[in-house]
Amino acid sequence: MPVDGTEGCLRAFVQLKQQYSQMRVILSVGGGGKGSENFAAVAHSRSRLETFARTARALVDQYGLDGIDVDWEHPADSKQGKDYVRLLAKLREVLPAPRYVLATCLPAGQWALRNIDLSAAQKYLDMLNLMAYDFAGPWGPETGHHAQLYGTPTSGYTAVDYVLMQGVPPRKVILGIPVYGRSFLGSTGPGQRYTGTGGEEGVFDYSDLPRPGAQEMHDPQAVAAACVGADGGFVTYDIPATVKQKAEFVTSSKLGGLFYWHICSDARGPRSLIETGYNTLHEM
Repeated sequence: MPVDGTEGCLRAFVQLKQQYSQMRVILSVGGGGKGSENFAAVAHSRSRLETFARTARALVDQYGLDGIDVDWEHPADSKQGKDYVRLLAKLREVLPAPRYVLATCLPAGQWALRNIDLSAAQKYLDMLNLMAYDFAGPWGPETGHHAQLYGTPTSGYTAVDYVLMQGVPPRKVILGIPVYGRSFLGSTGPGQRYTGTGGEEGVFDYSDLPRPGAQEMHDPQAVAAACVGADGGFVTYDIPATVKQKAEFVTSSKLGGLFYWHICSDARGPRSLIETGYNTLHEM
C-alpha cells in the first residue's frame, strides 16, 4: 500500500483510505504511561471535557477519519470509572453513530475493569478492545505467559468472560494480540524466578523471534508460546498457531474480532500473526 511522499501518519492513513474505500481509520488517543496521565483531570472537569470532545470531533473531520479510540490506561478507582463513562457519553454526543465509530482500549485484568460500570459504558461504544496481554512482566516476581488464552490467575478467556457477564455484547468485544514478546532471563518456563530481562526493557519485537539459537515451544492447552535459550532466556509471545486458536475462540464466542499491538512488529509470510488471524476469521 504505497504512500510515498506523504508526510505524517495521519496524512498517510488518509491517502490509504482514499485508495481502499472499505478501510476505516480511527484515531487512538492516550496510551500507556504518560499517554494517559491527563485523562483523569479532563474527564472530571465539565469545561475540559467539552473542549476535549469538541476538538476531537474537529480533528476527526479535518482528516476525514471514522472515529476515536479512547486508550485511557486506566481509571484508577470507581470515581474515575464514573468520569470515564461521562467521557464516553460526551464523545458519543459529538460523534454520533453510525457515522462515527467510538472505541476504547482496556486492560484485561479485573483489577482495572472492576472500576468501570461496563454495562453503562458499552451503551456508548461500538468496540471494546480488550488488551489480553502483559499478564506477566518485570513488575512481577515470577515468569509467566504474557498472553495466554487459558490459565490462572488472568487470561484472555477470564477477561472476556468478565466483560460479557457485565453486560457487554459479544459483538463489541475485540480480543487483543501482542506482536511482541516479554523476556525473562535465568528461567526456562512459566512460574519461575528470574534474574532480569533481555531485549529493550524486557521486550522483543515479534519479527525478531524466536531468538537465534533458541527453541520455540507451543502450549496448545494454555494457547501460549515461547522460546527458550540464547539472549532472551524465556521469551513469551504469540505465534501463528496460537493466533489461529484465538481466532477460533473469537468465532465460537461470537466476538467482534481481533486487534494487534502493533502492526509494525509483525513478520512477513507464513509467520505473520495478522495474516493468520485474518485468514482464520474469514475461513470460518
